[in-house]
Amino acid sequence: MARGERAPVAIRNGEPIVAGTELPVAELVRACHARTANIGLAELAMPGIDRAGLEPILAYCAERRCKSEGATCPGCRLRTEQLGLQTLDDFIAWHAKIEFTASALSLRGRGTQTMTAESLEVLAKTWAGEEYWFWARRVLRKLRHGIRRARLSGAPPVSDGAAPVFILVRPQLADNIGMVARALANFALDELRLVEPRDGWPNEKARIAASGANFVVDAAQAFATLGEAVADLSWVAATSARQRDLAKPVLTPEQAVREMQQRMADGQRCGILFGPERNGLETDEVANADALVMAPVNPNFASLNLAQAVLLVGYEWMKLAGAGTLGRVTTYEEPVEPGMRTRGSPPANKREVLGFFEHLEAELEAKDYFKSPEKRPSMVQNMRTMFTRMGATEQEIRTLRGIVKALVQPRRRGRDSP
Repeated sequence: MARGERAPVAIRNGEPIVAGTELPVAELVRACHARTANIGLAELAMPGIDRAGLEPILAYCAERRCKSEGATCPGCRLRTEQLGLQTLDDFIAWHAKIEFTASALSLRGRGTQTMTAESLEVLAKTWAGEEYWFWARRVLRKLRHGIRRARLSGAPPVSDGAAPVFILVRPQLADNIGMVARALANFALDELRLVEPRDGWPNEKARIAASGANFVVDAAQAFATLGEAVADLSWVAATSARQRDLAKPVLTPEQAVREMQQRMADGQRCGILFGPERNGLETDEVANADALVMAPVNPNFASLNLAQAVLLVGYEWMKLAGAGTLGRVTTYEEPVEPGMRTRGSPPANKREVLGFFEHLEAELEAKDYFKSPEKRPSMVQNMRTMFTRMGATEQEIRTLRGIVKALVQPRRRGRDSP
């Protein structure tokens, strides 16, 4: 369903429900998040709604379309915000009575609603409500990722030589092959070759360990000999944690990736060898490679496991290619750039910063903080330097001014001293 298209959701008494049923959208989201989509749908026994029908309902919640319709779900943080309840005190006052199953304690407010919570401790942690839209996004991602994995054919890169080939020589455990596949998928690499895998191939254990990188596992090719596995390659590097008495170029993972990229730009096919988990590559296998790759490691503990070694090279490949993003980027997120994140609030300008300084200093002056007139200039300079160093955003300046105001204004009646 296209973004913004009408979802099969109706509004009843200000609450979104699944159209044609009495089921609140929040209950559907909670069940699918807590117990997976399939189990949640089965337990709710909703006729006519399958995984495909579930997606537009989840999208409605994930995109928070309820806000434009003036509807919210009980227990959702959006409802708490809509009601203007900013503190636990506000929440209690909005109710007529709150009781607890764990004790005889009860709280009374000025409102008309009643509720029962497990305990005061639990209420203090949960009163603001759950972020149902975040739960919906998580379930939605699982649904969509599952569909994508099912459609992936495990085909090699579109153009020959676009990425290096990773070759595992006599891998001992199918689980390790799966973890290698996952590491390759992390860095957009998908051509994996196996030489004499001990547990045979294909192997279901590798698919399980791949954690969704099935397209790499399904496309992996097994060869009887190393010669067959590298026959179509022009340049091959061998990885090792042990020094070899061979007259051969020794490269770091970063240098090896740069060398492969330059060669592939000229149309060559390149690959990199990884040896068995127990002892690594034999010296005669390294001798047939064009270069030796060794990573900077602790000399007293130099051995990497198979997936770690592959991940190091994959990371360097992605870094040089410049095609990756910092972490996951979903439909609802923008790529993250290195540096300070301001969460949408621009840096405060000097007028706002100076206004905060003047506000703070005036209140400190009123409280007789500057007891020594001759020290006042240096104290002000130190404070201003300290706050300037934080590089505050507009929102942070507003927060700081709010803190100063809260500290100096008279206490409201009815509040006990701490």
